Amino acid sequence: MRTIFAISAIISTLATPAYAQTTTAAPDLSVDTLKSVTKELSDDKFEGRAPASETEPAVLDYIVSRFKAAGLKPGNHGKWLQDVPLVEITAQNVKPLTFTGGSAPISLDYRTDMVVATYQVTPKIDLSNSDVVFVGYGINAPERGWNDYAGVDVKGKTVVILVNDPDWQTMNRDGPFEGRAMTYYGRWTYKYEEAARQGAAAAIIVHQTEPASYGWGVVRSSWTGPQLEPDIAGDHMDQSKAIGWIQLDAAKKLFAAAGKDFDKLAEAAKRKGFHAVPLGLKASTGFVNSIRRQASKNVIGILPGTEAPDEVVLYSAHWDHLGKCDAVDGDDICNGALDNASGVAGLVTLAQANAKAGPTRRSQVFLAVTAEESGLLGSAYYAANPVYPLSKTVGGVNMDVLNANGATKNFVVVGAGKSELEDMIKPLVADEGRVIESEPHPEAGGYYRSDHFSFAKKGVPMLDATSGNDLVKGGKEAGEAADKDYTDNRYHKPQDEYDPDWDWSGALQDLQIYYRLGRELAEGDAWPNWYEGSEFRKIRDQSRGGD
Repeated sequence: MRTIFAISAIISTLATPAYAQTTTAAPDLSVDTLKSVTKELSDDKFEGRAPASETEPAVLDYIVSRFKAAGLKPGNHGKWLQDVPLVEITAQNVKPLTFTGGSAPISLDYRTDMVVATYQVTPKIDLSNSDVVFVGYGINAPERGWNDYAGVDVKGKTVVILVNDPDWQTMNRDGPFEGRAMTYYGRWTYKYEEAARQGAAAAIIVHQTEPASYGWGVVRSSWTGPQLEPDIAGDHMDQSKAIGWIQLDAAKKLFAAAGKDFDKLAEAAKRKGFHAVPLGLKASTGFVNSIRRQASKNVIGILPGTEAPDEVVLYSAHWDHLGKCDAVDGDDICNGALDNASGVAGLVTLAQANAKAGPTRRSQVFLAVTAEESGLLGSAYYAANPVYPLSKTVGGVNMDVLNANGATKNFVVVGAGKSELEDMIKPLVADEGRVIESEPHPEAGGYYRSDHFSFAKKGVPMLDATSGNDLVKGGKEAGEAADKDYTDNRYHKPQDEYDPDWDWSGALQDLQIYYRLGRELAEGDAWPNWYEGSEFRKIRDQSRGGD
């Protein structure tokens, strides 16, 4: 899940097809449903809702019971659940990550200085005396004339990589990688993918809080303990042996031992034409893996359409969280109340309202997906194995963390400037007396960090939006303080627990917009597309036969 941040510049008007003012009435949404579902799903008895855990069946039973009570029908050919084959890999007896060959040996301790894991489904990982190469941002983007791997062979070697894009410190959208706005090349997932394509034995990212958009505590809690991957043929043996992160201070010591200045090389890596730098060091680590194969589940409900039931509007949210995590004051359950029990509560609330309003021309599908925290695995599996063809999926809304800070004066589109759904929500936001603003921290790459991205890659326009932080009560100062408190103290930590004092009025504002957008799509015959120039436009056009 991506974190919530403060707001800055207003979205510019785009030359796009006009959508008529909607006449869909605002629904009567149940705050009691929001509270009860969020409270129940974040209860300690579910132990943090880890996928494929002992508590998953009870979590699924509860979600299905709420879907039924809301008026939904089973959405997977008469069944509520869709199997998502996963393999759980738990690293054990992790050796320090050591570097030799420099002015002094460097030994980095697991969890404190570094974290390491693997995608490979194998009982043992042994990285021994692997040559170390600094590859800057680890990007190979021929369409942008950029290749950090040019002229270097990293097969069997360990690559050290910077997080985010080279131009992330540019305070506008100008630059080879869209300036301040992170592209997919800046995401850690891409960096490991590219390192594997280059044949690297290990890929280690240097953690820096601002470009990563979260502190070391989030890395440590997310990258230790059981890790989930898709259970596929080949067992991911085409991936690097080891992947992981090191602390910034550890990286600086490492470079100093190699006789290099980290800051100078990081600065050089920002410029096109940067050449990878062998550090003259050898990296070693190792660990054993416990391996468990088990299917987790997506939950699918539907309100069938009347005239075009094969065309669907999609609402999604992930039900999973981290399970057991690093203890804080003796509490080791990461309950995930806001992240993302609240999103599932939003699904149930919207289902209730739509069922009460009666059937629509098109079908409406409500999808609670698994394993988002493990890399959007549940949504990716559905997108690759859709129950309803993606060419017939009109579009929809993904919900990842609802606003429990109170009503706001503004509304944020994450990754603004991508799809025509943005035009459709403009009158809906205006009806609430709010303004649409763009995300102030596009360097966080929020667009690539939640389940809508799985559908976007397949061409389906999905709105990813949230409240701003200009609170009706307290203004931006109060909103920014609340966001900072969540990011610093509760995000991916045991403190993300249900609070009976939360103010759900902001969530209700947003859900009104999601309801009206979905209802307009389901009642109408429009096929919103991506804007011209969007990276997802071509695949949508192909799936729709050039529409």
